[in-house]
Amino acid sequence: MSNEEYKTSPYRRYQNDPEAGASRPDFYEDDEAGSGTFDIPRTKSASLERLRRWRQAALVLNASRRFRYTLDLKKEEERRQSLAKFRSHIQVLRAANRFQNNVKENVPKAPGPLPHSTTTRVGNFDISLEELVSITRENDLSLLQQCGGVKGVADKLKSDLEKGIPGDDIDLVSRKNAFGSNTYPRKKGRSFWNFVWDACKDTTLIILMVAAAASLALGIKTEGIKEGWYDGGSIAMAVLIVIIFTAVSDYKQSLQFQNLNEEKQNIHMEVIRGGRRVSISIFDIAVGDVVPLKIGDQVPADGIVITGHSLSIDESSMTGESKIVHKNSKAPFLMSGCKVADGYGTMLVTGVGINTEWGLLMSSISEDNGEETPLQVRLNGVATFIGIVGLAVAVVVLIVLVARFFTGHTRNPDGTVQFKAGQTKVGEAIDGFIKIFTVAVTIVVVAVPEGLPLAVTLTLAYSMRKMMADKALVRRLSACETMGSATTICSDKTGTLTLNQMTVVEAYSCGNKIDPPDNKSLLPSNIMSLLIEGIAQNTTGSVFVPEEGGVLEVSGSPTEKAILQWGINLGMDFKAARSNSVIIHAFPFNSEKKRGGVALKLSDSEVHVHWKGAAEIVLASCTSYIDTNNHVAPMDEDKSLLFKKAIEDMAARSLRCVAIAYRPYEMEKVPSDEEELSSWKLPEGDLILLAIVGIKDPCRPGVREAVQLCINAGVKVRMVTGDNLQTARAIALECGILGSNADATEPNLIEGKKFRDLSDTQRLEVADKISVMGRSAPNDKLLLVQALRKRGHVVAVTGDGTNDAPALHEADIGLAMGIQGTEVAKESSDIIILDDNFSTVVKVVRWGRSVYANIQKFIQFQLTVNVAALIINVVSAVSSGNVPLNAVQLLWVNLIMDTLGALALATEPPTDHLMRRPPVGRREPLITNIMWRNLIIQALYQVTVLLILNFGGTKILNLEHDTSDHAFREKNTLIFNAFVFCQIFNEFNARKPDEINVWKGVTKNCFFMGIVGLTLLLQVIIIMFLGKFASTVRLSWKLWLVSIAIGAISWPLAVIGKLIPVPNRPFSEFCTKRSHQ
Repeated sequence: MSNEEYKTSPYRRYQNDPEAGASRPDFYEDDEAGSGTFDIPRTKSASLERLRRWRQAALVLNASRRFRYTLDLKKEEERRQSLAKFRSHIQVLRAANRFQNNVKENVPKAPGPLPHSTTTRVGNFDISLEELVSITRENDLSLLQQCGGVKGVADKLKSDLEKGIPGDDIDLVSRKNAFGSNTYPRKKGRSFWNFVWDACKDTTLIILMVAAAASLALGIKTEGIKEGWYDGGSIAMAVLIVIIFTAVSDYKQSLQFQNLNEEKQNIHMEVIRGGRRVSISIFDIAVGDVVPLKIGDQVPADGIVITGHSLSIDESSMTGESKIVHKNSKAPFLMSGCKVADGYGTMLVTGVGINTEWGLLMSSISEDNGEETPLQVRLNGVATFIGIVGLAVAVVVLIVLVARFFTGHTRNPDGTVQFKAGQTKVGEAIDGFIKIFTVAVTIVVVAVPEGLPLAVTLTLAYSMRKMMADKALVRRLSACETMGSATTICSDKTGTLTLNQMTVVEAYSCGNKIDPPDNKSLLPSNIMSLLIEGIAQNTTGSVFVPEEGGVLEVSGSPTEKAILQWGINLGMDFKAARSNSVIIHAFPFNSEKKRGGVALKLSDSEVHVHWKGAAEIVLASCTSYIDTNNHVAPMDEDKSLLFKKAIEDMAARSLRCVAIAYRPYEMEKVPSDEEELSSWKLPEGDLILLAIVGIKDPCRPGVREAVQLCINAGVKVRMVTGDNLQTARAIALECGILGSNADATEPNLIEGKKFRDLSDTQRLEVADKISVMGRSAPNDKLLLVQALRKRGHVVAVTGDGTNDAPALHEADIGLAMGIQGTEVAKESSDIIILDDNFSTVVKVVRWGRSVYANIQKFIQFQLTVNVAALIINVVSAVSSGNVPLNAVQLLWVNLIMDTLGALALATEPPTDHLMRRPPVGRREPLITNIMWRNLIIQALYQVTVLLILNFGGTKILNLEHDTSDHAFREKNTLIFNAFVFCQIFNEFNARKPDEINVWKGVTKNCFFMGIVGLTLLLQVIIIMFLGKFASTVRLSWKLWLVSIAIGAISWPLAVIGKLIPVPNRPFSEFCTKRSHQ
C-alpha cells in the first residue's frame, strides 16, 4: 500500500490508539477550547487531562461510587503502558524471526522428515499444539514447508482446504480438547460485597457511624443498655439500610453492564464446515476451521493463508506499526485480532484463545469499559454547586445550634433548659453536641446530591437493556444520551432504508432487453459462457450444493447473491465454472472506483479480465459489445445512448444498475513474478460489455412512517449512497426523504464528486440543504459530517463498510449495521443496529431523548426535596434551636430521594410526546424554565405548610392539653409524615413536567408503581412500628388523612402551576445578562 493510500486509510487515521500514532483532526479542537470544567460536549474524544480536571473539581462524598462507571484514568494509563510493552515484545520477536528465516534461506538444507517431537499429541491429529504454536507464533516458514505447506498442515489437522472441518459435535469436542477453545481467561465481575464496601466509603456515612458509636456508648453509660442504645443504634441502623439499598441498586446495574459487554465481544463470522458456509460466534471457532476473509473482517484466530487475492492485513492493533502488511505464500501467517485492510481470501485456523498473542494480550490487560457521558459530567457540576451550598447551610446550622445549646437558649419540649453551665454533666453535654453534629452531617448527606450523576448511569443502564430488546447494541454510553440531541441523520440506502433482499428483475445484453431476465434463448452461446465465467469467478460469494439434493444455498453480500442467483437461473454450474479457470489476480470491489475485477487464466493459457460494478462507470470503459450474432461489435454512439437510456430508466424505477464486462488479455503481458503480480494493475479500458442488470431492492415496510417521525421531531434525514443519483432520487421519494419531484433539484440532490469539488466555504453553505447524495465516495460522507458539525448540527451517521469507519468515528453518533457491517465499521461505531433497519435508528432517537427527559424529571424531584428539607431545618434551627426532621428521618428522606427516586424516575419508558418536540441542544441548561417553575411552586408549598405546622402545630392540632413531650413528638411526626407524602405525590408530578395529565401511562410502568408502593409501605412501618428507632409516635387515622391531604394538594397545585406561562429564554441567561450590566 502506497503512502498516499495509507493516508486515507480508515485503519490508522481513526483509531483511539496512541501507540499506533492516531491523532484527532484540528477541526475538533473547538470542543475542548473555551468551555468550563464541567462542560465536555464530546467526551468521545476528550483528553485524559480534561477528564482528570473535572474529577478534581467535583465535590464528592464517595469517590469509588461516584466515579465507578467513568473511565478509570489510572488503569487506562497502566493499560496503555502494558500495551506498549507487549507491542515492543512482538516487534522484537518479529525481528528475531526474520533474522532466523533469512539465515535458514541462505543455508542449504536437504528436505527430510520433521525433527522428532517430544510434545504430546492429543486425539487422532498428526500434529501437536506445541508444533502448531511454534509454526504460527514464530512465523517459521521453513517448519511450515517441512510440514508440507498449508495443505500438509490441513491434512494433519484432518481438515479440507475447500470443505473445511466436518463440524459435528464429536469433531468439535476433540479439537477443543487437543488445541483449546477460542476464549481467554477473563476477570470475574465484582461481587455484591464489593459494592457494599464501596457504599461504606461515603465520607458522611462514616462520620455518622462514628457519631452513632459515640452516642451509643454515652447512651448506654448514662441510661443503661435497655434505653440508652436507641439514639445511637437507630442512626447506625438507618446508615446500614442506606448502605444495603445503595449496594443492591449498584450491583444490579453492574450485572446489566456485564451482560451488555459480553454481547459486544460476541462477534459472528462465517466459516466453511462440511463445504457449507455457516455463521458462528468467534468463540466457537476451532483449530482446523477454514475461514473466508474479506475487507473489514477481524482475523478471528492465528492461522495460515490458504488463498489470497490482494489480501492485506492491518497489524497495528498487535504491533503498533503504522503499515499494512501484504499476505501471500511468502508471508502467509495471520495474527488473531488484526483487521483485513484490503482484498479477500481464506485462512486455515492453527491457533485459538490463549495460544495466540491476541489471547495473551487480552487476558493480561484489564478492559475498562467505563466512560463519562456529557450529561454525567454536567451533573457532577450541578451536584458540586448544590453540595457547596448544602455544606455552607450545614455549617451555619451547626454553629447556630451549638451556640444556642452552650449559651442555654435550647430548651427541651417541657421547657427546661438543655445545658446549664457548671450544672450539666459532661456526658450529657457531649451527647447533646453529638446530636447537633449528627443533624448537621445528615443535612450534608441530604444536600449533596450524590445520586444525581449516578442517576445518569442508572437510566443509561436501563435504556441500554431496553434498546437491546429493540435491536440496538450500545457500545458507548455517551451515544445513548447524545442521540437525544441529534439534529440530523445521514443514512445509507441499501439495507437501512431498503430490505437488502435483492433480485435481478431486468437485464440488457447484445444491445437488447432480455425479457424475462433469465431467458437463456435470447442469449448467444458465447455471451452465456463468458457471463457464467465472470459471475462465478468475479465474486466473494459462493454456491453450496447439498449432497442429498435440495435447494442450492447462495451466500455473500445481497448484491453478490442476486447476481449469483441470476447466473444459476441462466444454467450456471458454480463449481464447474470455477474449475475451468484459475484466478491469477484480483482487484476487490472498491468504494472509490465502484467496481471490482479479476484476471483469469483459462486451461488453454488464454487470459480473461472480468469487471463488474456501477453500470455507468463500467459502461464508460467499454469500447464494444457482443451482438446477437456472437460477434464483437464496436460501441457506437447509438448503442451507447441505448444502454445509457436503459440505465436511466432502471434507476428512475429505483433499481440498482450493475454492468458486467470483460476483455481478453495477452499471457505474455501478465507478470510472472509473485511480487510484481501482487502490485499489477488490472487493465480497465477497451472492455467488451456482456450485460447490464437492474436489481430490485424494495423499501423496508414502515420506513416512510419512520422518516416522517424524524421530520416531526425536528431531525432531518439525509440519504448518502454509492448508488446512481437517479436510483437514490427514486428511493428518497418513496421513503419520504424528498417530499416531491420539485424537491429533487440541486443542492437538495447532489452527486458526491460535485460536493467533493466544492471549496470548504461552499460546502458549509450547501451542506444544510442536502437531502440526497448519490455516487458518494466514503470521503464524501466524512466531508458532509464535518461540514454539518461545523454548522452546529449534532450528527448521527449510519454505515456498514470499512471505508465508512472515518465518518462513523467523526460523527457525534456512529451507527454501524449489525448484519452487513464489517468489524472495522462496528469498532468505529457507538451503537450497532442489529437488524440494519432505519426504524430501529428512530427507536434509538426516542431512547436518547428519554434518557435526557428522565434525568430532568429526577433533577426536578431531587432539588424540590433538597430545597424544602434544607429551608425547613435551617429556619427551625435558627428560630427555635430544634429541627423537626432528625438524622434518622433525613436519612430515610435521602433514601427516597436518591436511590428509590432514581429507580422510579430513571426507568420511565419513552413516550410519543418526546418525538413531537425539537432536539435538546447539548449546551441548553439542564434545569429548564418549566422545571424552575414546578420546583419553586412545590418547594414553596411544602416549606410554607410544614413551617406553619412546626411553629403552630401544637395549637392547630389541639395538643395543648397533652404532655409537652408527646405534643412535640406528635407534631414532628406529622411534619415528617406529611413531608414524605409530599415527596410521594410529587414523584407523580415529576413524571410529566410539562403535561397536565401526570397519571397517563403510570400503570404500564410497574417499576414506578412498585417503588411508590414500597416507599408507602416502609413509611407506614416506620410510623406505626419503629417509633423508638425514628423518634416518632403512632398517628391517629385523622392525622394520616391530614398527611395524605397535605401531599395530595401538590397535584392540583401542579396543574395550576403548569398554566402559568414561562419565557422561552432560560433564566440563567437573564441572570448572566444582569451580572454583565
